[in-house]
Amino acid sequence: MVFRPEKEEIAKAFMRHEKDTGSPEVQIALLTQRIKHLTEHVKRHRKDVHTRYGLLKLVEKRKKLMRYLKRTDYRRYVRVIKTLGLRDVK
Repeated sequence: MVFRPEKEEIAKAFMRHEKDTGSPEVQIALLTQRIKHLTEHVKRHRKDVHTRYGLLKLVEKRKKLMRYLKRTDYRRYVRVIKTLGLRDVK
């Protein structure tokens, strides 16, 4: 899979092996980048309902991936949260 340069950097930070593009960590990191970008867009364009709907779908998808990662490997889950700065974990 070919990424744009900024996506490639994010993916490399979370990859588990050289060609890993589909692990939950990489997906969560890339979704987080898109969510941050769209959040800024929605703040500027308050009436853009279609983008807001898409943003909510992305947030829900990330939430599902986070739940899966928490259930299967808690250590990886905590690492992703700390690295991305999503929330405080004990």
